[in-house]
Amino acid sequence: MFLENLIFAMGQADPQGGAGNPFTAFIPLILMFAIFYFLLIRPQQKKAKEHRQVLANLKRGDTVITNGGIYGRIIEIQNDVLTLEIGDKLQVKTNRAYIAGLSDPTQDAVQKA
Repeated sequence: MFLENLIFAMGQADPQGGAGNPFTAFIPLILMFAIFYFLLIRPQQKKAKEHRQVLANLKRGDTVITNGGIYGRIIEIQNDVLTLEIGDKLQVKTNRAYIAGLSDPTQDAVQKA
């Protein structure tokens, strides 16, 4: 009885025993896609767009963190290659794509203390 009510509520069957409208079979799929789009796909696209903007606006003197977890300050930019100072006279070159984001310089000062 419960299964019959569920099928009827989803619009899969006609109460008189007919086949019903074939479009109603796709309504649950359309609703699931809409939910996935607004809860998963759209926020991920927004986050990726913001990350691209951060990478495009990097400049000398910015404090960044790499995908590997290394904190550093940008001292030189050549196209996609960034030179980071990660310690006293210790420099590392990394690709712009491997920058996770900007780091808070006040938090870095607390970590050094």
